Amino acid sequence: MKTAIIGGGVMGEAILSAALAEGVLATEDVSVCEVVEARRKQLAECYGVAVGADAGDAMSGADLVILCVKPQDAKTVRGGLKADALLVSVMAGVRIGTLARDLGHERIVRVMPNTPVAARAGMSAWTATEAVSSGQRDLIRRLLGALGRELYVADEQKIDMATAVSGSGPAYVYLFIEAMVEGAVAIGLTRAQAEEMVLQTVHGAAVYARESGKTAAELRAMVTSPAGTTAAALRELERGALRATVGEAIRAAHERAIELGNGR
Repeated sequence: MKTAIIGGGVMGEAILSAALAEGVLATEDVSVCEVVEARRKQLAECYGVAVGADAGDAMSGADLVILCVKPQDAKTVRGGLKADALLVSVMAGVRIGTLARDLGHERIVRVMPNTPVAARAGMSAWTATEAVSSGQRDLIRRLLGALGRELYVADEQKIDMATAVSGSGPAYVYLFIEAMVEGAVAIGLTRAQAEEMVLQTVHGAAVYARESGKTAAELRAMVTSPAGTTAAALRELERGALRATVGEAIRAAHERAIELGNGR
């Protein structure tokens, strides 16, 4: 299956690396279009794939085209697509209708991944046009499954919602990690000690939350003894309106995702 990856940045490389490692794509079938010469050389040496600077050349005759350029660079992508080719976009805020109009194509999948795909622990929400075949949908599930977890949504509007939750979400978690580390250092731990404790705590909490089958509220209650240390900490978080602030953050990200889709 001839594949063109347009954009060899962090996301493009993450998709390339996972797809090759899991056997979803074959090295000899992949071509990466990247405008930065040093980056092209790096990708060619590391993965053994063909590289080039012209998107049209990479897209010509490809069965699968994956757009990994920045949203503001979407209009710079020019090239012809085979009628039965599958076009996959991971560009935030760029709607299917825009892609269909600009590229004159109907078989389109829009994906909202997040940065943990680079560690194959990502979350990718996706939707597809009716023209995308069942075989192509299976391919997308395998491709995104190699990057972590995938979730299909029938309504494209939910991609903007996913952008606000899982797309931007890692930044919310990183900010919380920063705050926990700073708080730990303030009470006397070294930064190295604090980072080790905090990162493993966040990782372990997420793993346990998925595997336990319990709700977050149930798990929180299990940790919280009456009048104990956790109760004292949670009281401060509630006093600081953590829930409301996080809700407002997601709302703001969702509104901005919609604005980007409208070209603002």
